[in-house]
Amino acid sequence: MREIVLINITGEDRPGLTAAITGVLAQGGVNILDIGQAVIHDTLSFGILVEIPHTEQASSVLKDVLFTAYKLDQQVRFTPVSEDDYQQWVGGQGKTRYIVTLLTRKVTAEQLQRVSSITAQYGLNIDHIDRLSGRMPLDTPADQGKGCIEFSVRGEPSDPAALRADFLSVAQELNVDIAFQRDSVYRRNRRLAVFDMDSTLIEAEVIDELAKAAGVGDRVSDITERAMRGEIDFRASFTERLALLKGLPESALEQIGASLRLTEGAELLFAELKRLGYKTAILSGGFSYFAKQLQVRLGIDYVFANELQIEDGLLTGVAVEPIVDAQRKADLLRQLAEQEGLRLEQTIAVGDGANDLPMLGLAGLGVAFRAKPLVKQSAKQAISTLGLDGILYLLGFRDREGTE
Repeated sequence: MREIVLINITGEDRPGLTAAITGVLAQGGVNILDIGQAVIHDTLSFGILVEIPHTEQASSVLKDVLFTAYKLDQQVRFTPVSEDDYQQWVGGQGKTRYIVTLLTRKVTAEQLQRVSSITAQYGLNIDHIDRLSGRMPLDTPADQGKGCIEFSVRGEPSDPAALRADFLSVAQELNVDIAFQRDSVYRRNRRLAVFDMDSTLIEAEVIDELAKAAGVGDRVSDITERAMRGEIDFRASFTERLALLKGLPESALEQIGASLRLTEGAELLFAELKRLGYKTAILSGGFSYFAKQLQVRLGIDYVFANELQIEDGLLTGVAVEPIVDAQRKADLLRQLAEQEGLRLEQTIAVGDGANDLPMLGLAGLGVAFRAKPLVKQSAKQAISTLGLDGILYLLGFRDREGTE
């Protein structure tokens, strides 16, 4: 007759502990059914689910484990597990798994309580909790912190739409981001990332900056806002705004290009994506003059943006066809994925405006970055609290895995 026992060991972490405990189990001919270990602030929590082939061996094996743990200054708890309970546990391994990712400047107990309560409310069980962000000094300025906690959950949500709505509501209330995505083989195997440019890779809408130089800033800015909110068609708004720039000297482009600032986290994100073997692209309704500057600066592989028509050193107020609008962005994403031999599930798309929604919906991971409310509600995922490098956390990337 066999026995199944869950062994829990806690205490100060020290080298050789795992080898010592498993060595005792090895001498008893024990089979390992499950094992897990975590260390928090040098305190160990170690669990082993074992099958002891013969009942008469159990007492001797467990006594040896207890003695070895005592010598290592560890506490031990033994919990018998019935075969029925074990078989029920085995039967649950086929259940769907999801990843819930909490992103914030500073992790608080309230944030974790609200996220864990929502997962429980919709029938999801938390299997693992991991900190992906690095260790933060206590005196880190509030606007410079980076916190990310990843929950691995099991089950099928009773109402996926309501679950997402609750996560979005909590995210807005507590000024955090909460991502919810299926845990699949593609999550850590994506290989193409495409980005909008204006207000995504750079902290400006270039057409608004050009409009200021042309003396029509307020008129163009108002149209831009309405377009980004999805109140008016992008192509129509683009044509209207561009016409107002007619006669602007070409020299203004250089001045504006020199003043553009990268979005927080952009350089780190692209450095890591390149190191991980990703192909990257700009798919922008903005202008290629500025996109090509970013291409050089960030090492981007592809650029698709609108070409300004210039005659006699002056902008004509029109762009060279084809215009990169919402549909073309989605088409280009599909085209690039096919060109690179990738499935769409292996792609990432990032943008902030309504004209980005088709490509965000098409990509395996679509991220609305510091986006307007309509876009945040419609996109699969959203990041507003951290910089662009927060996207790495959605891939399961840990800060300690970085180049620094």
